[in-house]
Amino acid sequence: MASIWEYANPVKFIRTTDRVLPWLSAAAVVTLVVGLVWGFFFTPDDYRQGSTVKIIYLHVPAALMAINAWLMMLVASLIWIVRRHHVSALAARAAAPVGAVMTVIALVTGALWGQPMWGTWWEWDPRLTSFLILFLFYLGYMALWAAIEDDDTAADLTSILCLVGSVFAIISRYAVNFWNQGLHQGASVMRAGALAGDTEERVSNVFAVPLFVSIAGFVLLFIALVFLRTQTEIRARRTRALLARERMS
Repeated sequence: MASIWEYANPVKFIRTTDRVLPWLSAAAVVTLVVGLVWGFFFTPDDYRQGSTVKIIYLHVPAALMAINAWLMMLVASLIWIVRRHHVSALAARAAAPVGAVMTVIALVTGALWGQPMWGTWWEWDPRLTSFLILFLFYLGYMALWAAIEDDDTAADLTSILCLVGSVFAIISRYAVNFWNQGLHQGASVMRAGALAGDTEERVSNVFAVPLFVSIAGFVLLFIALVFLRTQTEIRARRTRALLARERMS
């Protein structure tokens, strides 16, 4: 049985992901189309929120991926710190723009959803505020990579930043539990008993099933984009190394 560490070899990683990417990309597209079309066009309006509830099929998957993308970057950064595998550091770098876009989608759709429900586009709610801070960490992480010429030094410093930013990723997920205030409701989807729950905030099956399909589509899309961008980062790093060697010779 092949060890997972074998994929820290850039050549093996590229060869493996080249075989997986077409199938993964196709699965992501099909799952996203099914989930979003089902959710937007074949579910009823909510009795309280009307058609605005359908923003859930973009907002919730994007918010989940915004948080989990940073946590994936945290794991990859820890692997870099402990084992010094370049592929893990480059995978973390590759995931950052994808996570930042997911965070923007979550913030924008949240504003669109919140305005008719709360009467305001923005509120300094604990979860909203922590999500905005998480987005700023994404920007800082990408800026730090771009500002440092030496890849190993950049990987070291961005890994430390990733550790610090993980606090806000966790706060973004559990802010409603930490502070019993604010407009944003607690978790009603990604928790035990969400489909068969017994609380007022549970999501009805008619909305939850296509929502889970959309979430699966976002997860597959994220993985496909990270694989593709990691390949690009590996090739770019190799190109920089060759150019540096030519300048020295």
